[in-house]
Amino acid sequence: MITSRDNETVKLCAKLVKSAAFRRERSQFTAEGVRICTDGVRSGYSPSLFIYTSSACEKYAEEFAFVAENSDRCIEVSNEIFGRISDTKSPQGFFCVFNMLDKQENPYRINKEGSFLACERVQDPSNLGTILRTAEALGFEGVILSDDCCDIYSPKVVRGSMGAVFRLPCCITEDLPAYISELSENGVETYASTPRNATDITSLDICGGVMLIGNEGSGLTDGAIEACRHKVMIPMRGRAESLNASAAAAMLMWEMVR
Repeated sequence: MITSRDNETVKLCAKLVKSAAFRRERSQFTAEGVRICTDGVRSGYSPSLFIYTSSACEKYAEEFAFVAENSDRCIEVSNEIFGRISDTKSPQGFFCVFNMLDKQENPYRINKEGSFLACERVQDPSNLGTILRTAEALGFEGVILSDDCCDIYSPKVVRGSMGAVFRLPCCITEDLPAYISELSENGVETYASTPRNATDITSLDICGGVMLIGNEGSGLTDGAIEACRHKVMIPMRGRAESLNASAAAAMLMWEMVR
C-alpha cells in the first residue's frame, strides 16, 4: 500500500498524466477507468504498471483479476494517493501505464477501397477522442493525424475514444499536405471538408477514400485543401455558421459508409 505523496512511482504517473513531452520522453501513456483499462488489455496490450485501490479491487473483482494477471507490475494505493494521479472527477480506482503504440508515419498501406479519416491541427482532446470513437464505430480502417494535432495519448483523448485508441490503426505525419498529395497522385480519392467552392456531400456517392477534417476554428489549411482531389461541404439549413469538429466529422464519415 502506497500512502506517500512523495513516492517516485506516484510522481511519475502524475507527470505522465499532465505532460505530453514527458509521455514522449518515456514512450508511455496512461489509461484510467475500469472499461478503458480492460479494453487496453483485451486489445492485446499489457500494462507495464497497474495501480488500484482496495475498494476498486473489491467492487470490480473480475475486471481487477483480469488486468492484474496481464500487468507487469501491480501496486495498491490509498484513495488519497489515487486522487493525486487521477484525471477524472469520479475515480473508479483503476489506473494503467502502457507503452506507446505504433502510430508513426506509414505503419500501414492505404487501401484504395477502404475509408480513412485525416485530421489536421485538431486541438481539442475531447473532439479527437470522439472522432476516433466514431471512426471505429463506423468501420473506418484508420486515421491519419498531422503532428500538430493534440496528443493522441492525452488522458482525455484515450478516455473519449472509449478504447478506440488501442484498436484503430493510426499514423502521425509531419507533413499532412504532402502525405495526402501522394495519396491523390496514386489514385486514392481524397476529400477536403471546406465551405469554400465545395460540393454538397449528400449529392455524392462516395465509396472509400480519405476525408480531411481541419482545425476547430480555422478549418483546413490551403495546402491540405489543394492536395485533395475533391472539396465537399455539409449543407447548413439553420442559422449556425459552423459545426463542432467531432459532429462534422461524424456526418462526413457517415456519408462515406452509408
